[in-house]
Amino acid sequence: MEGSTPDSLLALHEAGYREVAARLSGALVLDVGCGVGDESVTLASEGRRLIGIDYSADTAILAAREWGATSNRGTQITTACMDGGSLGFADASFDSVCSSHIIEHFTDPERHVAEIARVCSDTGSVFVLTPNKPADFENPFHVYMFEKPQLFSMLRLFFEEVEVLGLVGDSEFQADFATRRASGDRILKLDFLNLRRFLPRKAYVWIYEHALPLVYRVLGSRVSGVGSGLDHTHLSISTEIDDKTPVLFAVAKRPRRPVQSEA
Repeated sequence: MEGSTPDSLLALHEAGYREVAARLSGALVLDVGCGVGDESVTLASEGRRLIGIDYSADTAILAAREWGATSNRGTQITTACMDGGSLGFADASFDSVCSSHIIEHFTDPERHVAEIARVCSDTGSVFVLTPNKPADFENPFHVYMFEKPQLFSMLRLFFEEVEVLGLVGDSEFQADFATRRASGDRILKLDFLNLRRFLPRKAYVWIYEHALPLVYRVLGSRVSGVGSGLDHTHLSISTEIDDKTPVLFAVAKRPRRPVQSEA
């Protein structure tokens, strides 16, 4: 959320959607994990219908209020509450599918990839964005992390054509990331016995959601990254991926279809 989330993290999401929007084709687009719709709306345009789904019913309702038919906004999104691992859409029904920072939240990401491949048309494209494991910060919500080879292999199970690129930052962006990582490492060192690994998951998540933001407020904006002024213009797509590349950007085409057995 703006005002409490580091600007560089917001920029990563904004830049990712920018790159997806530049590659869209077709009249019907699905955004899996649309949240409140503020980024999803960048995928909408005249003559194109955008459907956004979110696992949280409250979030999907909020997105509908903000961007739905009754919102009185020029750009509209159709939203629904749905599990990204069990999509309630017909086979090959979408021209483009976006999965931005969703796959790392699945304990079984293969199920998610199978579903977005199933609903993508034969001539459509799927876009998968996820943190690059070596560059990611510790996050209890990120349960399955990828590097380029693993993401490529996962997608190739369900698509004939896969390309994995990197979303990279300029020197200013990298300096901000380095500062935040250093402060994060100092915070983690306070738990020198690694006791957080033995906490019940609910307790660990509560600490992450409530205590960590408080620590960052105490430390100030210089180490939290809030108010840095960084935006999507500090990021670009590259074929070069290393341990400092924050996000993997995959484009998958020609979904594989199950072979129908003869009766």
